[in-house]
Amino acid sequence: MDNKNINRRDFLKLAAVGVAVAAGTQAIKPAGASSEGPKGEHQWAMVMDQSKCTGCGYCTNACCAHNDVNPDDPWNVVSETGQLGGHFVYIARPCMHCEKAPCVEVCPVKASYYRDDGIVMMDYDRCIGCRYCQVACPYDARSFNWKTYEEENPTIPEWGAAEVERRPRGVVEKCSFCYQRIDRGLELGLTPGVDADATPACCVVCPTGARVFGDLNDPNSTVSQLLSNNANYRLRENLGTGPRVYYLPADPAKMEA
Repeated sequence: MDNKNINRRDFLKLAAVGVAVAAGTQAIKPAGASSEGPKGEHQWAMVMDQSKCTGCGYCTNACCAHNDVNPDDPWNVVSETGQLGGHFVYIARPCMHCEKAPCVEVCPVKASYYRDDGIVMMDYDRCIGCRYCQVACPYDARSFNWKTYEEENPTIPEWGAAEVERRPRGVVEKCSFCYQRIDRGLELGLTPGVDADATPACCVVCPTGARVFGDLNDPNSTVSQLLSNNANYRLRENLGTGPRVYYLPADPAKMEA
């Protein structure tokens, strides 16, 4: 786990949200893709249940393996935010795949761009290493390759096999919702969020089911149902970025179960 990317103010804010939910004061928000977002057939999203997350770090390891990421600079960071009802509370932070992403807006060469399914992608051949996107991201979800990662990846093969090429020196990289697994799965007739081979590795490996993936355009998908029936929030919603990563706040009653 890595606590450096979430400050004390964020800890207190997240803890306050959990307390509010436990007290029954947090409203349930409707799920669905923003009218300003891409209009593809699918709109992928991730839901993280903080009542179930134990901070084990399996998601980080699986991400590093399947995407061949340097574990010293992971795409998926899990941080402890404090305690609630005597239980530790954790928050995982991948790329939020924002519907109005600051990283896309500032990129001078269009190396950051939207897919029709809402995934915010990187074109590493276009990237010039200016790092504007990294500075603009309000979630600290991007990292810069100051050097070529040539060492052996210690998460492979225990946590999975590399499915994409390593990124070169001088580019910014980030979580891609494991687009390679989604695309390959769809070609095979699989359903992302249902079939493991078509679902982001971090969700597949989670031992407690704290991470769920699926299509917001499908009202029957697990993510749509979770968001329709549970109080939820997104990080820094006030910025108008429209994150596609949602959180179900920690509930002490559920954590006792």
